[in-house]
Amino acid sequence: MNQPYLVEAAEQAVPVGYKQTEVGVIPEGWSAYSLGQLSNFVTSGSRGWAKFYTNQGALFVRSQNVRNGKLDLKDSQFVTPKLGAEGDRTRLKLYDLLITITGNSVGNVALVEQDLGDAYISQHVGLVRLKNIEIANYICMFLSPHSIGNFQILASQSGQSKPGLTLKDLNEFLIVIPMSQEEQVAIVNALSDVDALLSELEKLIAKKQAIKTATMQQLLTGRTRLPQFSLREDGSSKGTKKSELGNIPEDWKIQGFGELFESSITRKSVKQSELVSFVGMQDVSENAQLTNQSEIQYRQVKSGFTYFEKGDVLVAKITPCFENGKGCHTEQLETDIGFGSTEFHVLRAKDSFDSVFIYFWTTRASLRVALEAEMVGSAGHRRVPFSALQNYQIPCSSDKNEQIAIANVLSDMDKEVQALEQRLNKTRQIKQGMMQELLTGKTRLVTPQVRG
Repeated sequence: MNQPYLVEAAEQAVPVGYKQTEVGVIPEGWSAYSLGQLSNFVTSGSRGWAKFYTNQGALFVRSQNVRNGKLDLKDSQFVTPKLGAEGDRTRLKLYDLLITITGNSVGNVALVEQDLGDAYISQHVGLVRLKNIEIANYICMFLSPHSIGNFQILASQSGQSKPGLTLKDLNEFLIVIPMSQEEQVAIVNALSDVDALLSELEKLIAKKQAIKTATMQQLLTGRTRLPQFSLREDGSSKGTKKSELGNIPEDWKIQGFGELFESSITRKSVKQSELVSFVGMQDVSENAQLTNQSEIQYRQVKSGFTYFEKGDVLVAKITPCFENGKGCHTEQLETDIGFGSTEFHVLRAKDSFDSVFIYFWTTRASLRVALEAEMVGSAGHRRVPFSALQNYQIPCSSDKNEQIAIANVLSDMDKEVQALEQRLNKTRQIKQGMMQELLTGKTRLVTPQVRG
């Protein structure tokens, strides 16, 4: 590596207890080594193994299995291994360090921390077999995405039209290591604790989302009634009735989704100088959230953009945005009037229906799957017609208060998930900051020994 990746300025003062090295200022008692110096050998997988794919056999680790310092084996492939030197060279062992070397995920790393049995790597994965497995976790963290060492992986891609790392690159990557095993362990433990917290948050979010999906299925179809709407006037429990969509509550009916929202949107008059919000397709997420918006003067809005108002529901109509769940409820719009992508359908609730209730219906996977079959147009430009949304049949309460109550329950669950996601993102940022501090020695977890 020609350019030091730890240096923050061309010249910097060296504080007491630190030293100037080829990789910048690091603590005394720390040293810099190339990955090649720390390894018994560095290699990559073989080409052509895909033709050996089987339904069972030896695990075949590909670039998609190497993710953010960990092996992710949800999407696993298997091979019938080749015998001989080629197979022996690419066979994985415990504490092997893996680095993706080609494709869009170049620079992801993972450590083999469990016995995988008979397992091999693809040609898109580099394998580093370390001399000292006791520092394997430290090196993996040092090279992980967002860590200080990963910057040199990114820097090595500069000017390349096609991302990729060579074995020479891997051998030359520099690792800064505290010589004290106590300090190595302290750094690894601190970062591992944050990783454990991140993992628990991810599991909790997945659980909450699953509960919300199940609750939405029950409430929107009437299979579960909220207590305040489940009794008749005489105090007896309301029953169900048969319909073309199965049993539904006795006081609900099957109707076209379009009966809940206006068939056309009436525009308000807007002054040229008035501020309006602009929402592009990139400003809504695949879990139907408004993630960004821009305020501009109405005179800057080009003709043809989609008009909507605060409280309307936006639904992407073009593939693959529709299938992926893009859209939002515009309750968080910063202005009363907005404009956006021409690829949005706008659903404005009629007076007797609740817009948030309509929004949650648009987020249901069953609706998206059913209407995917109604798309029209050429490949890559297929769209869901507005009429398909209107004609989609749903069970629905005619009591707006019940719609609002259902929407409130689901909104509260949404807010809980969003709060957890914000906490997850904040924790990730904290971890990145910790990596920058701990893996450069700027912050010490072990009091350095003072020379006599």
